Amino acid sequence: EPDRRRWCEATPRLCVFEMIYFARPDSNFFEESLYSYRRRLGKVLAEESPAAADLVIGVPDSGIPAAIGFADGSGMPYAEGLVKNRYVGRTFIQPSQGMRDAGIRLKLNPLADVLANQRIVVVDDSIVRGSTSRKIVKALREAGALQVHMRISSPPVTHPCYYGIDTDTQDQLVAARLPLEEIRQHLGVDSLAYLSREGMLRATGQQDSPFCTACFDGQYPVPPSETGAPAS
Repeated sequence: EPDRRRWCEATPRLCVFEMIYFARPDSNFFEESLYSYRRRLGKVLAEESPAAADLVIGVPDSGIPAAIGFADGSGMPYAEGLVKNRYVGRTFIQPSQGMRDAGIRLKLNPLADVLANQRIVVVDDSIVRGSTSRKIVKALREAGALQVHMRISSPPVTHPCYYGIDTDTQDQLVAARLPLEEIRQHLGVDSLAYLSREGMLRATGQQDSPFCTACFDGQYPVPPSETGAPAS
């Protein structure tokens, strides 16, 4: 018979960014779809950071549930203002900035007849490097939006991930380099707000917070030195 011993209690740390961005919206975490969780993120975001605008749009695909939740929480109408090219993959994980920029140009097209002469709240799941967000804002303004207010359904990404995501140095992360007002200016938006860490965790409905939130707060469940990670 094998000798089995438990030396310590397990302390799971699920990647909260999976719930916010990576996993499919029809995936279930804690017996609930991520679509429902992402809508709840948007609703909490509307409570924390309202905006005076005419309509809410989401950045396809992962920003859409949060945008619908923001519309629900704010009482503003939701509209589809960006159309996604289904043949272009996720841009922020491309290996070079040139490839990311090309992907953004091909990936999203604004609907001018929806956006023209409107004050827009655009909801996205996160800002990592800022390259995608800046080009989206430029496209929305070129389509005739009067104002663009950006709301992000996660906290600022300020620390690298050493567990498999392509953000391995801190200088790649716009929120690690710039304060909020400078990020707003860099993106070209009229206002910018992120969901708080507390609001993000409250939306999960899990009181004990069994999550890795290192990309938002630097609290790594496994020290980077033990992962073979390069120095930031």
